Amino acid sequence: MGPVIGIDLGTAYSCVGIFKNGRVEIIPNEYGNRITPSFVAWTDEERLVGEAAKNQAHLNPERSVYVVKRLIGRGFEDKQVQRDMKWLPYAIVNKNGKPYVKAKVEWGEEKKLSPEEISAMILIKMKEIAENYLGTEVKYAVITVPAYFNDQQRQATKDAGLISGLEVLRIINEATAAAIAYGMDKKQGEKNIIVIDLGGGTIDVSLLTIDNDVFEVVATSGDTHLGGEDFDQRLTEHFVKIFKKKSGKDIKDDPRSMQKLKSEVEKAKRDLSSIHKTKITIENLIDGVDFSEIITRARFEELCNDLFKKIFQPVQQVLDDSGMKKIDIDDVVLVGGSTRIPKVQQLIKDFFDGKEPNRGINPDEAIAYGAAIQGGILGDQTSEETKDILIIDVTPLTLGIETVGGVMTKITPRGTVLPAKKSQTFTTYQDQQTTVTISVFEGERAQVKDNYLLGKFDLTGIRPAARGVPQIEVTFEIDENSILSVTAKDINTTNQVSIIVKNENGRLSKEEIEDIIRENEKIALLDKKIYQIRNAKDSFEDYFNFVRNQLDEKVGKIIQTDDKYKLKDALLKAFEFLHYHPNSRDEDFAKLESDLRSVCDPIIAKANKQQHMGTSQCYCYDDIVDL
Repeated sequence: MGPVIGIDLGTAYSCVGIFKNGRVEIIPNEYGNRITPSFVAWTDEERLVGEAAKNQAHLNPERSVYVVKRLIGRGFEDKQVQRDMKWLPYAIVNKNGKPYVKAKVEWGEEKKLSPEEISAMILIKMKEIAENYLGTEVKYAVITVPAYFNDQQRQATKDAGLISGLEVLRIINEATAAAIAYGMDKKQGEKNIIVIDLGGGTIDVSLLTIDNDVFEVVATSGDTHLGGEDFDQRLTEHFVKIFKKKSGKDIKDDPRSMQKLKSEVEKAKRDLSSIHKTKITIENLIDGVDFSEIITRARFEELCNDLFKKIFQPVQQVLDDSGMKKIDIDDVVLVGGSTRIPKVQQLIKDFFDGKEPNRGINPDEAIAYGAAIQGGILGDQTSEETKDILIIDVTPLTLGIETVGGVMTKITPRGTVLPAKKSQTFTTYQDQQTTVTISVFEGERAQVKDNYLLGKFDLTGIRPAARGVPQIEVTFEIDENSILSVTAKDINTTNQVSIIVKNENGRLSKEEIEDIIRENEKIALLDKKIYQIRNAKDSFEDYFNFVRNQLDEKVGKIIQTDDKYKLKDALLKAFEFLHYHPNSRDEDFAKLESDLRSVCDPIIAKANKQQHMGTSQCYCYDDIVDL
């Protein structure tokens, strides 16, 4: 079917990998980085995605969109959406009960964009990164989501994949993907492991049993609104108060100043993972007033202490659901950038009575690594490395139907192993009743009004009788892709009706998706034309500087001598042309960049691959010998 890529669509950063030649390759972007910011931004001339978008966020915060994963699949009135609206710099508006981003896009046109549409822009970027690396079109993908995403959030993620031009072969849980990455080279006997995935916006906890090539999820839990962004926000609020106290100025209503501060806060948070104190310095934060303040690791930990403690609610939940105790856990695997925070690591170690967490996998890349392996299983079922792997997952939330009094009656409890088939028998609650309505819900609350409605249908033709006499058998069947089929059958008359339940409540319609795809195709053609006409010289200069920087950095030390001479020779010729012919035609600069890329791209890609060889999990012996 062609290559199947694995994508970790993260709140703060995204990552893409491919299972190729018996191993996983995490694919670097055009800057040589293996993770890409989940940012989308606009200037008057173009749309930016990834690092370029993040770099200009502080200059134009109202036109920069991020953490959209926290909006996808939610309703506008959702309390988490309402909370996020208070600190996000861009506008969020209500459209058909869903949160839409109101943004000024290219050419100053104002648009309302769904979270699925913006997520699709990030997926398009990851798709392009993979295509540039593989040199071929990519049509298929496995995308990861937090285990605690409900059906609506999962379906919305699939819609984003469809808009991006990808056929999503499988949606898998992030913690399950990380467990696959962890377990690929650990195939001696049975192990119980807990995967704690604390990323930019969510925490995902799963308990798995790994027995050679069998990965069985025993229990899963999480919080779709707890992660690094919350730590950043807590620290940002702290500095806002300090600045107001010192200068008398409140920057909360100035998006540009807030974004400047937030960017520096994120850097400070990262620094505090390796040093005990750091200094934030911002020139002209607002109205010509500079800001400078020291933050210590101890103060940061104090500010976020209550958030850190919330991590252990889902951890305890999976232990309770699985019936296991802490002593039964063989390994605690940490995934996600926020698990680098020393206090988080210490609290997890203390919770598990001194057990040292496993840090053997790259926390930024592990989820994409596991997704790529799942893609390898689906794309090449003859591979020796993956053909025996069996992944047994579970339902993240309880599924049931509404009964008298608006009660949620469970059919498949959360943690039910997939695929699953469960039945229960019900009856009528009125005399001579000939029709019953089956309303299917998802959630953990006792009343259906507090849970998510997935769909409803009627069973007709029931033989009239006193209430309590008819017997209606309701069967829930869930396949390995978490697609739910519900059947209601009148045992006395053998009348039955079946539906495949798809939560259409709040989802984009087929027509809306098609309109977005057509609009994206127009924008892509326009962007390509503009790029060719106006940006030829700028593009050439950017690429020239990128190659020169690569030679000056770590990558330059890895490049072999012959290749280094080739690079320097190509750069010298390009520099001479730029110096002596600065006003050449765009066509000439485009041709010059194409020639330069044909020499430099293969050499830099080879060096990047070798640079990461020591930190990745599985590489062939021949590659190491070559290095």
